[in-house]
Amino acid sequence: MADTAASGPGQRSGFPPGVPADPDPSCTWGQQPDAHLGQAVLARAVSAYRAALGSRLVAGYALGSLAHGGFSPLVSDVDLGLILQDPLRAADRLTIRTVARSVRAGGSVLDQRLSVFWGTPATLAGQGRGGRFPPLDRLDLLDYGRLLTGPDARSAVARPSRTELLVAGAEFALGYLGLPGRWARPWPHDESALKEIRTPSRLVSRGPRRLTKIVLFPVRFLFTAETGQVGTNALAAEHYLASASSPATGLVTAALRWRLEPPAGDEATALLSRELIPLYIHYTDDHIARLHAVDRHRLAGRFERWRSRLLA
Repeated sequence: MADTAASGPGQRSGFPPGVPADPDPSCTWGQQPDAHLGQAVLARAVSAYRAALGSRLVAGYALGSLAHGGFSPLVSDVDLGLILQDPLRAADRLTIRTVARSVRAGGSVLDQRLSVFWGTPATLAGQGRGGRFPPLDRLDLLDYGRLLTGPDARSAVARPSRTELLVAGAEFALGYLGLPGRWARPWPHDESALKEIRTPSRLVSRGPRRLTKIVLFPVRFLFTAETGQVGTNALAAEHYLASASSPATGLVTAALRWRLEPPAGDEATALLSRELIPLYIHYTDDHIARLHAVDRHRLAGRFERWRSRLLA
């Protein structure tokens, strides 16, 4: 799932004091503070993929916060989307991974955060399997992708349905929390996610990147499930905070600040202790109901089991 940190059309500025509002809708990546740092990584990656793929590279796109605003060198990923020429080749996956590893070896923290999504016109149109472009990131490509190289090739990309987005987001979340599924590989910290949520001091010690993802991921997934839109951090948080029934509003507000400046450890630990578990109960209850409603009972059951472990 691409790092998404600000919103697109229809942005408002109803955030609590001290929380950065979304950038202006007309703002381009070049006007974002520090965006050039992430853009430099994308430029190196695109150059390396051009050399490795030649004419098979049809188009490349910036995704996530480097496409629609809100990039933070402290926590943001560097997301790149590639469209390759059909047909898909057996060696494509190895080529994509090899080039990505070479870019990540560049030495900087942002180099190491490069995440590459890729497919061909046929796979992105749903006419074949292969590549790596989950529904949430395909939606980001369609709605926010910023062309970096080649002609725009998104006209044939299939827009994911609301159910696809719900299911993909649920599977991704469970993978991040320790139960991998179709759209989520095991994550480096997946075995400790539950302990981190239940032991806030452990989560704070992981640093602001891990901390803000754990807090804001459920907010983003709730937003996408309800609206069918890309769950950018800022737009999802604004939507969440606007509801009088939302728990953990103080924590969500603070997490937006923590994306820009690391929190004081004691203050963050205290706030997490009060509000993080209620946030996850709210999120899991919402998704259990939504998944049962679309007859994804097995996936709902995985959420139920994870919820029980959280409260054990």
